[in-house]
Amino acid sequence: MKWNQLPLGPLQTNCYILSNDEQECIIFDPGEESAKLIQYIQTRKLKPLAVLLTHAHFDHIGALDQVREFFKIPAYIHEKEAKWLLDPALNGSQLFPGEPIRLKPADHILAAETELQIGSFSFKLFETPGHSPGSISYYLEEKGMVFSGDVLFKGSIGRTDLPGGNHDQLMKSIHSKLLSLPEDTIVLSGHGPVTTIADEMESNPFLNGF
Repeated sequence: MKWNQLPLGPLQTNCYILSNDEQECIIFDPGEESAKLIQYIQTRKLKPLAVLLTHAHFDHIGALDQVREFFKIPAYIHEKEAKWLLDPALNGSQLFPGEPIRLKPADHILAAETELQIGSFSFKLFETPGHSPGSISYYLEEKGMVFSGDVLFKGSIGRTDLPGGNHDQLMKSIHSKLLSLPEDTIVLSGHGPVTTIADEMESNPFLNGF
Protein backbone atom coordinates (compact mmCIF):
# COMPACT_ATOMS: atom_id res chain seq x y z
CA MET A 1 0.00 0.00 0.00
CA LYS A 2 1.30 3.44 -0.96
CA TRP A 3 0.39 7.01 -0.17
CA ASN A 4 1.12 10.25 -1.98
CA GLN A 5 0.80 13.80 -0.73
CA LEU A 6 -0.54 16.41 -3.15
CA PRO A 7 -0.71 20.00 -1.79
CA LEU A 8 -3.55 21.87 -3.51
CA GLY A 9 -4.81 25.44 -3.68
CA PRO A 10 -3.48 28.71 -2.26
CA LEU A 11 -3.38 27.28 1.27
CA GLN A 12 -1.50 24.20 0.03
CA THR A 13 -3.94 21.86 1.70
CA ASN A 14 -2.64 18.30 1.62
CA CYS A 15 -4.73 15.93 -0.44
CA TYR A 16 -3.63 12.34 0.09
CA ILE A 17 -3.99 9.46 -2.33
CA LEU A 18 -3.81 6.05 -0.66
CA SER A 19 -3.50 3.16 -3.12
CA ASN A 20 -3.18 -0.62 -2.98
CA ASP A 21 -1.48 -3.17 -5.22
CA GLU A 22 -4.61 -3.41 -7.39
CA GLN A 23 -4.31 0.31 -8.17
CA GLU A 24 -7.47 1.10 -6.23
CA CYS A 25 -7.27 4.27 -4.19
CA ILE A 26 -8.91 6.44 -1.56
CA ILE A 27 -8.82 10.23 -1.88
CA PHE A 28 -8.52 12.33 1.27
CA ASP A 29 -9.53 16.02 1.33
CA PRO A 30 -9.63 17.20 -2.31
CA GLY A 31 -9.25 20.85 -1.43
CA GLU A 32 -8.92 22.55 -4.81
CA GLU A 33 -7.42 22.22 -8.30
CA SER A 34 -9.72 19.42 -9.42
CA ALA A 35 -8.17 19.20 -12.90
CA LYS A 36 -4.69 18.72 -11.41
CA LEU A 37 -5.95 16.05 -9.02
CA ILE A 38 -7.91 14.17 -11.69
CA GLN A 39 -4.93 14.23 -14.05
CA TYR A 40 -2.65 12.98 -11.28
CA ILE A 41 -4.92 10.00 -10.67
CA GLN A 42 -5.44 9.22 -14.35
CA THR A 43 -1.75 9.43 -15.18
CA ARG A 44 -1.04 6.77 -12.56
CA LYS A 45 -3.97 4.64 -13.77
CA LEU A 46 -5.51 4.59 -10.31
CA LYS A 47 -9.11 3.57 -9.65
CA PRO A 48 -10.68 5.74 -6.93
CA LEU A 49 -13.19 4.08 -4.61
CA ALA A 50 -14.21 6.98 -2.35
CA VAL A 51 -13.44 10.43 -0.97
CA LEU A 52 -12.88 10.64 2.79
CA LEU A 53 -13.12 14.07 4.40
CA THR A 54 -11.32 14.80 7.65
CA HIS A 55 -13.54 17.86 8.06
CA ALA A 56 -15.50 20.35 5.98
CA HIS A 57 -13.51 23.59 5.99
CA PHE A 58 -13.48 25.17 2.55
CA ASP A 59 -9.82 24.47 1.81
CA HIS A 60 -10.40 20.73 2.24
CA ILE A 61 -13.56 20.36 0.13
CA GLY A 62 -13.27 22.75 -2.83
CA ALA A 63 -12.74 20.08 -5.49
CA LEU A 64 -15.06 17.49 -3.95
CA ASP A 65 -17.98 17.70 -6.36
CA GLN A 66 -15.82 17.72 -9.50
CA VAL A 67 -13.78 14.75 -8.32
CA ARG A 68 -16.61 12.54 -7.13
CA GLU A 69 -18.71 13.29 -10.21
CA PHE A 70 -15.81 12.57 -12.57
CA PHE A 71 -14.97 9.23 -10.97
CA LYS A 72 -18.55 8.39 -9.86
CA ILE A 73 -17.52 7.73 -6.26
CA PRO A 74 -19.10 8.49 -2.87
CA ALA A 75 -17.97 11.00 -0.25
CA TYR A 76 -17.87 10.40 3.50
CA ILE A 77 -18.13 13.01 6.26
CA HIS A 78 -18.97 13.20 9.97
CA GLU A 79 -22.60 13.96 10.78
CA LYS A 80 -21.70 17.12 12.71
CA GLU A 81 -20.43 18.72 9.52
CA ALA A 82 -22.79 17.21 6.95
CA LYS A 83 -24.56 20.56 6.49
CA TRP A 84 -21.26 22.40 6.13
CA LEU A 85 -20.84 21.18 2.56
CA LEU A 86 -23.95 23.14 1.58
CA ASP A 87 -23.35 26.30 3.61
CA PRO A 88 -20.55 28.85 2.93
CA ALA A 89 -21.06 30.36 6.37
CA LEU A 90 -20.30 27.03 8.03
CA ASN A 91 -17.48 25.81 5.77
CA GLY A 92 -15.80 29.21 6.04
CA SER A 93 -15.63 30.00 2.33
CA GLN A 94 -17.59 33.23 2.71
CA LEU A 95 -15.02 34.50 5.20
CA PHE A 96 -12.20 34.39 2.67
CA PRO A 97 -11.64 35.72 -0.87
CA GLY A 98 -13.04 33.63 -3.70
CA GLU A 99 -16.33 32.06 -4.59
CA PRO A 100 -18.53 30.75 -1.76
CA ILE A 101 -18.55 26.95 -1.73
CA ARG A 102 -21.90 25.17 -1.92
CA LEU A 103 -21.64 21.45 -2.58
CA LYS A 104 -23.96 18.49 -2.87
CA PRO A 105 -24.64 16.48 0.29
CA ALA A 106 -22.22 13.73 1.23
CA ASP A 107 -23.14 10.21 0.17
CA HIS A 108 -22.30 8.62 3.52
CA ILE A 109 -22.60 10.13 7.00
CA LEU A 110 -20.25 8.92 9.73
CA ALA A 111 -21.74 9.03 13.21
CA ALA A 112 -19.54 7.00 15.53
CA GLU A 113 -16.04 5.75 16.22
CA THR A 114 -16.09 2.51 14.34
CA GLU A 115 -14.25 0.62 11.62
CA LEU A 116 -14.77 1.73 8.04
CA GLN A 117 -14.23 -0.83 5.30
CA ILE A 118 -13.99 0.33 1.67
CA GLY A 119 -12.79 -2.41 -0.65
CA SER A 120 -9.53 -3.69 0.82
CA PHE A 121 -9.01 -0.51 2.85
CA SER A 122 -9.82 -0.72 6.55
CA PHE A 123 -9.77 2.35 8.81
CA LYS A 124 -10.45 2.95 12.47
CA LEU A 125 -12.33 6.21 12.91
CA PHE A 126 -11.42 8.59 15.72
CA GLU A 127 -13.62 11.56 16.50
CA THR A 128 -11.07 14.35 17.05
CA PRO A 129 -13.04 17.60 17.46
CA GLY A 130 -11.57 20.94 18.46
CA HIS A 131 -10.36 22.39 15.19
CA SER A 132 -13.92 21.80 14.03
CA PRO A 133 -16.83 19.90 15.62
CA GLY A 134 -16.82 17.00 13.18
CA SER A 135 -13.12 16.45 12.64
CA ILE A 136 -12.27 12.80 12.02
CA SER A 137 -8.91 11.07 12.04
CA TYR A 138 -8.64 7.93 9.90
CA TYR A 139 -6.24 5.38 11.37
CA LEU A 140 -4.80 2.73 9.09
CA GLU A 141 -3.53 0.40 11.78
CA GLU A 142 -1.93 -2.19 9.50
CA LYS A 143 0.35 0.45 8.00
CA GLY A 144 0.87 2.54 11.14
CA MET A 145 -0.45 5.81 9.75
CA VAL A 146 -3.19 8.27 10.62
CA PHE A 147 -4.78 10.89 8.37
CA SER A 148 -5.37 13.62 10.94
CA GLY A 149 -6.61 16.58 8.93
CA ASP A 150 -6.00 19.86 10.76
CA VAL A 151 -5.82 18.40 14.27
CA LEU A 152 -2.07 17.88 14.63
CA PHE A 153 0.80 19.25 12.53
CA LYS A 154 4.57 18.95 12.61
CA GLY A 155 5.47 21.31 15.44
CA SER A 156 1.99 22.77 15.72
CA ILE A 157 -1.73 22.11 16.25
CA GLY A 158 -4.93 23.11 14.49
CA ARG A 159 -6.33 26.60 14.82
CA THR A 160 -9.43 27.01 16.96
CA ASP A 161 -10.57 30.54 16.10
CA LEU A 162 -12.96 29.48 13.33
CA PRO A 163 -16.67 28.73 13.98
CA GLY A 164 -17.04 25.64 16.17
CA GLY A 165 -13.40 25.65 17.25
CA ASN A 166 -12.52 24.81 20.85
CA HIS A 167 -8.93 24.78 22.12
CA ASP A 168 -9.51 22.61 25.20
CA GLN A 169 -11.43 20.11 23.11
CA LEU A 170 -8.66 20.04 20.53
CA MET A 171 -6.01 19.35 23.14
CA LYS A 172 -8.12 16.57 24.63
CA SER A 173 -8.55 15.02 21.17
CA ILE A 174 -4.82 15.10 20.49
CA HIS A 175 -3.82 13.60 23.81
CA SER A 176 -6.56 10.99 24.17
CA LYS A 177 -6.85 9.84 20.54
CA LEU A 178 -3.62 10.58 18.67
CA LEU A 179 -0.85 10.53 21.26
CA SER A 180 -2.19 7.20 22.51
CA LEU A 181 -1.24 5.61 19.18
CA PRO A 182 2.11 3.78 18.80
CA GLU A 183 4.96 6.28 18.77
CA ASP A 184 6.13 5.23 15.31
CA THR A 185 2.72 6.07 13.80
CA ILE A 186 3.06 8.35 10.78
CA VAL A 187 0.88 11.46 10.99
CA LEU A 188 -0.36 12.70 7.62
CA SER A 189 -1.50 16.23 8.39
CA GLY A 190 -3.77 18.58 6.48
CA HIS A 191 -0.96 21.09 5.91
CA GLY A 192 2.82 20.92 5.90
CA PRO A 193 5.17 17.95 6.17
CA VAL A 194 4.47 14.48 7.48
CA THR A 195 5.52 13.75 11.06
CA THR A 196 5.29 10.97 13.66
CA ILE A 197 3.64 10.66 17.05
CA ALA A 198 7.08 10.28 18.67
CA ASP A 199 8.40 13.49 17.12
CA GLU A 200 5.39 15.49 18.28
CA MET A 201 5.48 14.05 21.78
CA GLU A 202 9.14 15.02 22.02
CA SER A 203 9.30 18.43 20.37
CA ASN A 204 5.87 19.95 19.67
CA PRO A 205 5.83 23.13 21.83
CA PHE A 206 2.01 23.26 21.89
CA LEU A 207 1.74 19.89 23.63
CA ASN A 208 4.06 20.58 26.53
CA GLY A 209 2.44 21.07 29.90
CA PHE A 210 -1.10 20.10 28.90
